Amino acid sequence: MTIIGNASCRGAALACVAWIAAATGMLAAQAAADTDTDTGTDTAGMVGTAGTAGTAGAKASSAALALKAIAEVQMRVSFNGREASRLVPADRVVPGDEIFYTLEIRNTGGATVPAPSVVYPVPEHTRYVADSAIGPGAEVSYSVDGGRSFGEPENLEVAGPAGGAPRPATAADYTHIRWQFKHGLKGKSVAFARFRAVVK
Repeated sequence: MTIIGNASCRGAALACVAWIAAATGMLAAQAAADTDTDTGTDTAGMVGTAGTAGTAGAKASSAALALKAIAEVQMRVSFNGREASRLVPADRVVPGDEIFYTLEIRNTGGATVPAPSVVYPVPEHTRYVADSAIGPGAEVSYSVDGGRSFGEPENLEVAGPAGGAPRPATAADYTHIRWQFKHGLKGKSVAFARFRAVVK
């Protein structure tokens, strides 16, 4: 079994699931046995235990909304001559790795939360990937001032070099992401939002 990069799963679905599970088990065993600690970067500040990302700095429009963030990386594996791409917990990363973040937005109450909004900071030591933030039925906007204000990408500016004229903001300047959902979230229901970021 070897790690080879990005690929798509081919062949019968059940067989594919079986060999991916086997490959994942082998990867986990290999990781547990690996004692080399200088080939990657601990993801403190980016992700937590078992790929669960922190929610410090995250905000929701209602106290009934509970947020959970999951951080994963894409891994390509080859097993028995077949290839597949799989998301695995981002327990250890290196500069240049792309992290896939999924936000679970759960309405813990019994009543519908009308048009909820969620704000999540771009994790420390990462750079947001342009146009990667999505959420079904949600409008996405960004902040370049630490979450104090939000706007569409084409309307955002940051200070120019040496205090010069403002320049258009780029994805690397974003500090926070906001999802404004257009529809209510029913009680005991869950919505999801996603984005990607690259480790600096």
